Amino acid sequence: MNDPHTTDPRAFLNDLMDAAIAAADPIQCVPPHLPDPPEGRTVVLGGGKASAAMARAVEDNWQGEISGLIVTRYGYAVGCDHIEIVEAAHPVPDRAGLEATERMVEMAHDLGPDDLCLALMSGGASSLLTMPAPGLTLEDKQAVNRALLQSGATISEMNCVRKHLSAIKGGRLARAIAPASLVTLMISDVPVDDPAVIGSGPTVPDTTTFAEARAVIEKYGIDPGDAARRFLDEAAEETPKPGDPVFAGAIETLVARPKASLEAAAEAARSAGVTPVILGDALEGESRAVAEEHAALARRIQDGDGPAQAPAVLLSGGETTVTIRGTGDGGPNTEYALALSIALDGRDGIWGLAVDTDGTDGSRDNAGGLVSPGTIERARTLGMDATALLANNDSYGYFEDAGGLVVTGPTFTNVNDFRAVLVLSSDR
Repeated sequence: MNDPHTTDPRAFLNDLMDAAIAAADPIQCVPPHLPDPPEGRTVVLGGGKASAAMARAVEDNWQGEISGLIVTRYGYAVGCDHIEIVEAAHPVPDRAGLEATERMVEMAHDLGPDDLCLALMSGGASSLLTMPAPGLTLEDKQAVNRALLQSGATISEMNCVRKHLSAIKGGRLARAIAPASLVTLMISDVPVDDPAVIGSGPTVPDTTTFAEARAVIEKYGIDPGDAARRFLDEAAEETPKPGDPVFAGAIETLVARPKASLEAAAEAARSAGVTPVILGDALEGESRAVAEEHAALARRIQDGDGPAQAPAVLLSGGETTVTIRGTGDGGPNTEYALALSIALDGRDGIWGLAVDTDGTDGSRDNAGGLVSPGTIERARTLGMDATALLANNDSYGYFEDAGGLVVTGPTFTNVNDFRAVLVLSSDR
């Protein structure tokens, strides 16, 4: 930024967001990792918010016949010629997802030793690929999902429970695919890029146990329902573990990850004359607590006591969580932005943006929120109590009225949260 006081901070932050999302575009990141065609059939199976776009990238670059079935979120379908795309509900599964998943498992069982299963997995597959374990119903899984989403549990903890209540997650789809060859391509949306956590790892080994799933339930005081609790207590059949023969020869590749998206945003910042400070691509914790830490660091930088000199931008990824205690609307990124607005209290020269890179934060139509020095004053002028709205988890209502909702629409990729806090010099 040649003149950081006059350059448009809103446009700058949007440019960084665009750079982060573009770095994870399936059209660019999938083709270099495609395997050679097999002697037999090639069947594409998978799920997640980016999976339909991944399937399109496969079709555009595949040599030979191909077929398959992909389950993505409503509104995230991308047209394919040979691979069937089904839309289903997220984050709470529905019957469309159940019926598609059941057909997917049937297709997996039909594969032979000369065939190839190309599995495409991204964030969101945990709810989109839903097939309750024997004795459980869709309603049981829906109830558990709702409870997990409101608990404040991390994504790794939630997926540990999901895997142990499923007939497809935690490597169980790989069991159905064997003896066919298996290649899994993944877009990571989880801390430390653990393949077993991405979409609850349907095609990769699982290291978690029933005991750990029960511990998550107890830790957060979750009521999973009688049927799910009995299933977890009985622990009849563990998920397939590393070394299981079903994974012999299986290949798993991360084609996009949060770190690369943050680095792309950092390069865009440098090109604009702003110093990037990458805080990490695997941040977890309560959204409001993380926002308070970032606000404090931003103030230190502006006061000349931080890790960089203004103009600088704090970049971070990962997945923060929200423990639902109120009745308002909003997701983790919008709640982060509200807490950041409160913590900064209109501080001159500091702006912030927080979005989910898939384009949907929580259950509403926004990707997240953008904070300017004037946001909280506009809210006060409208008679809004930002602290009360935060306590009610109503971050969507705050930005809807005060301004700052970030609406991108579906991005057809998913490398989880993207946060950027821009620090300019202040006249104070």
